[in-house]
Amino acid sequence: MPSKTILVVDDDPNIREVICFALQKASYAFETAADGKEAIDKTSLLDPALIVLDIGLPEMDGLEVCRHLRRSTDVPILFLSARDDEIDRIVGLELGADDYVTKPFSPRELIARVGAILKRYGVTTQETELSETSLSHGIVLLEKDQRLVTVSEANVGLTAIEFDILAALLSRPKIVFTRERILESAYKDNIHVSDRTIDSHIRNIRAKLNDAGCSDAIETVHGVGFRLGNCSARPG
Repeated sequence: MPSKTILVVDDDPNIREVICFALQKASYAFETAADGKEAIDKTSLLDPALIVLDIGLPEMDGLEVCRHLRRSTDVPILFLSARDDEIDRIVGLELGADDYVTKPFSPRELIARVGAILKRYGVTTQETELSETSLSHGIVLLEKDQRLVTVSEANVGLTAIEFDILAALLSRPKIVFTRERILESAYKDNIHVSDRTIDSHIRNIRAKLNDAGCSDAIETVHGVGFRLGNCSARPG
């Protein structure tokens, strides 16, 4: 699984479902957006590894989204189009897209294109990234093998679920985690857990790290989820 999310942008929920099912089957993490504005906002929040972007979006089409994104990011873009139009393909590639797939498409071909783009950009795999036994940020250190968390060398007692949630956040410090992604990372058996339960775990982690001297370990991104904070020492 790549270390970053693949953002799927299409206004058709059926197309999004097909793409996301294919990505999930291939063990890729993903998020979705239904229009151009949401795509731009989520790109800023999630820092995706790749964007699967429909050209025929309402209001702001995919070409305009690409123009906007290219002002600030070189994120790889795979265009989708309902038309096999050479002009669309040429314009899309000239704007900085990496590849182009015409609807209807084969999910297997789409996944192959996604894999080729990610390989080209040298995206690390989750298996490689998470194989590190130690994760640290600021004054917080997490030792996987020992299941140990310390803040400025002071031990912090976390439950198994709290430990796994913190490990997920530490492994991708710049990424905003939705509650669904936290669930996927920390609950290995895919059991149903409510948003309130996730929020309770986050509160407990914050409280325990705060008691150990770190008051800004986890930030809330309203309407989206959570991400790692600065993990700096508490003033005073």
